Amino acid sequence: MNSKMKIGNGTLKFEEKFEKIIDKIVTKYGTGAKVDCPKEFLGRKVYLIIRSK
Repeated sequence: MNSKMKIGNGTLKFEEKFEKIIDKIVTKYGTGAKVDCPKEFLGRKVYLIIRSK
């Protein structure tokens, strides 16, 4: 899979197709943190993008 991501001037451009964008809040999990997503995406490659405050 060839994927490309470009970041510039506060914009983000992906050059591949996506099924869904999920907007979630990171929650505490033991001594770390996690982001939940539906089981349908188990085993899939994902991108986690941390936004500026």
